[in-house]
Amino acid sequence: MDGKIVLVTGSASGMGRSIALRLAESAVEGVAVHYNTDLERAMETVEAVKKLGKRSAAFQADLTRDSGGRDLMRVVEGELGSIAILVNNVGPIRVKPWAEFSMAEWNAVIRENLISAAACMTAVLPGMRSRKWGRIINLGYSRVEQLTAFPTIAPYAAAKTGLLILTRTAARGEASGGITINMVSPGLIEGGVLPKQAKVPIGRLGSFDDVSAAAAFLASEEAGYITGINLIVAGGWKL
Repeated sequence: MDGKIVLVTGSASGMGRSIALRLAESAVEGVAVHYNTDLERAMETVEAVKKLGKRSAAFQADLTRDSGGRDLMRVVEGELGSIAILVNNVGPIRVKPWAEFSMAEWNAVIRENLISAAACMTAVLPGMRSRKWGRIINLGYSRVEQLTAFPTIAPYAAAKTGLLILTRTAARGEASGGITINMVSPGLIEGGVLPKQAKVPIGRLGSFDDVSAAAAFLASEEAGYITGINLIVAGGWKL
């Protein structure tokens, strides 16, 4: 990954920050830190990346806007250079009985978790095609392939299932051009939304480090023959 630029959406804090820092520890040249509202925490991530000896800058974008993904790619590439690795981390979860979600809330969750990733992918792929190399990693959730009832997270589950279909569709279409597109799906993570009486077979909750290690592997040269997969990082939960 020598000399390559990484963009991690939603990397001011939490999972996105962890992934950004893990990738900054590799041989990449620089990491673009994306945020929507929290500039202060985004700059903290930027400084942490710079301490690792890599170029970095913070970029604001509302990825729920139609032009948000396209505008973000343009500004990042104008300042740091061509994006070789994109991690679509943006995608908050909202929890309540499915019938209580308003249509506005349904639209918001779908745009946050699915449309934003699609827009970023569409914007970054032409450059990856021209360079015949690219990595795209989408963040899912560990039960994304279990087509069952999700009474309290129905919009989120629907969006992430759609994101998996998009991941596999794009992976197939781009495979011959040196571009891999995969999904990393976390299970129960410390500090996240946890169901009552959750029991993980491996004996502990997951950490941001567990997820960022998986993302870093899929971004590496060693994973160049892996595309269209959903890598579940869940310690055996819900097997």
